[in-house]
Amino acid sequence: MSHQSAALPIAYIVLRILVILNWFFGACVLALLLYTFVNEPWTMRALGVSGYSDAQNVMWGMRAIAALGLAAIPLNYVNLKRLLAMVDSVRAGDPFVATNASRLRAIAWALLALQLLSIVIGMIAKALSTPAHPLNLDAGFSINGWLAVLLTFVLARVFAEGSLMSENVERTA
Repeated sequence: MSHQSAALPIAYIVLRILVILNWFFGACVLALLLYTFVNEPWTMRALGVSGYSDAQNVMWGMRAIAALGLAAIPLNYVNLKRLLAMVDSVRAGDPFVATNASRLRAIAWALLALQLLSIVIGMIAKALSTPAHPLNLDAGFSINGWLAVLLTFVLARVFAEGSLMSENVERTA
């Protein structure tokens, strides 16, 4: 009798929802970014930068941050789709396969890219921020983010070794 955890179906549903939300938020950011070019004065007022002496620089910096945010959308998609595929393989009862090791390596590289994007976004925000008009974003260096990158690379190696062990057991059985 196979005992499946309730976590797997929940994880599958949550991941499917996150895939949709990822694309939805990406579309929203793209629409807002494009609108900054269509109606820049309105955007400056809405963002509260119209009175800045360097409002144009702030707008270009915010556009750069939005564009980098758009670059995160496909990276998030890579992670979500690979996690979905891993959940499927676990549900099928075969988690330690070489494909999952590859999926984890792809996730680790995407996480690394996301961490680098976050650092660049944090640097732009810091350059735009002034004491009079601070720009506080949750971006920049994150020890937890970098630990997640390292952990994912290690897990990819663990899964690669697990798949080799599983293949060896199958050959000897």
